[in-house]
Amino acid sequence: MNLKDQVAIVTGAGRGIGRAIAVQLAGQGARVACWDVDRGLAEETAALLSEKGPEGLAGVVDVTDSKAVTAAAGALLEKFSRIDILVNNAGITRDNLLIRMTPEQWEQVLDVNLKGAFHCTRAVARTMMKQRRGRIVNVASVVGIRGNAGQANYCASKAGLIGLTKSVARELAPRSITVNAVAPGAIATEMTRELSEKTKDDFLQAIPLAHFGQPEDVARVISFLVSEDAGYITGQVINVDGGMLMS
Repeated sequence: MNLKDQVAIVTGAGRGIGRAIAVQLAGQGARVACWDVDRGLAEETAALLSEKGPEGLAGVVDVTDSKAVTAAAGALLEKFSRIDILVNNAGITRDNLLIRMTPEQWEQVLDVNLKGAFHCTRAVARTMMKQRRGRIVNVASVVGIRGNAGQANYCASKAGLIGLTKSVARELAPRSITVNAVAPGAIATEMTRELSEKTKDDFLQAIPLAHFGQPEDVARVISFLVSEDAGYITGQVINVDGGMLMS
């Protein structure tokens, strides 16, 4: 339990990868604030955590709302007097071919996936700087590196998240704060289950390990990156993709 007594925020914690991350960190001893726009899902995750370790805290937080994020982070700091870990996981898709994509579809995805991470990182950065310690992990995607037809908005948001990771890592390194990203490939979640069978087959053919990953595969990498064992790793992007981007 190498995260005992640490305070973590996981955005988009209501299901999928976010829920797996929250469960993993709680299992390591952290107190986890489970932020999601869906109250019911956030409370379900928090209840799961309370069964496994320290009490889980459900928070209804829209990461696109800067004031709401700042208020939620402030309430957490008032309760525990510290924030040690932030995992920016909240993300959505609004897939469409570029010529059919509406400005609204573009803006919605960039607002949640990229601007949301900016809001949350800014909300905790000052506290971590005062502590002279912190761990921030951004959940990007392999398509933010390789691109993907029909996902210009999503790919742009994830590529931007990688740039944000590297820039903030440089800014916060003098205060012993590490900032890294993980780039999941094809992970078995609600999002990927909605893909067509042809798209799933195309993904499988591109994965040397020949199967989709599980949310826990991503969560375990993140639990390492926020641990003391990863104290000399910052500004990196770790692909969790079954070898998809090996070449």
